[in-house]
Amino acid sequence: MTAETRVGIGYDSHRFAGARTLVLGGVTFPGEPGLAGHSDADVLTHAVIDAVIGAAGLGDIGRQFPDDDPRFADADSIALLGQAVSLAVEAGWRVVNVDATVICERPRLAPQAAQMAERLGDALNVDQDRVNVKATTNEGMGFIGRGEGIATFAVAMLEQIRRTRDSAGGSHDFRGASEASEL
Repeated sequence: MTAETRVGIGYDSHRFAGARTLVLGGVTFPGEPGLAGHSDADVLTHAVIDAVIGAAGLGDIGRQFPDDDPRFADADSIALLGQAVSLAVEAGWRVVNVDATVICERPRLAPQAAQMAERLGDALNVDQDRVNVKATTNEGMGFIGRGEGIATFAVAMLEQIRRTRDSAGGSHDFRGASEASEL
């Protein structure tokens, strides 16, 4: 029996706001100017949150974590991602994988890509090899090319969690054929 899957896409962009430390995928980049935002402005994690929430059919990051809500001021976006994953699980979904592209002129992200994938994977409850983080530049074009900010696209695939009853009346999560083959 194959479980239903859904795909969600997320996008976010933030302008630089030099007084903060840059955070991407839960990883800090000391010495780099941070981004403006209500939370920690982690543009990568925000795009992943939107992709997960979208795939689960739960609206968007602004509906779940409004930027005018004081509870989310300076919030750790990795913690918000954990909450988004919990919302998806409550709605009957689990994350299968995430692919994200960060668009910026600087800093160079390749040296920290594995660390970002690990932090995101922990919050997503998936192995690091199910999270792909890559970067590209905007070839000097637009606000990104002028070094004014960073943007990110993310895609998340979710798989339906099916609840089944065993003969003793207990319930179990059915994770679908792809996970069953990994056991």
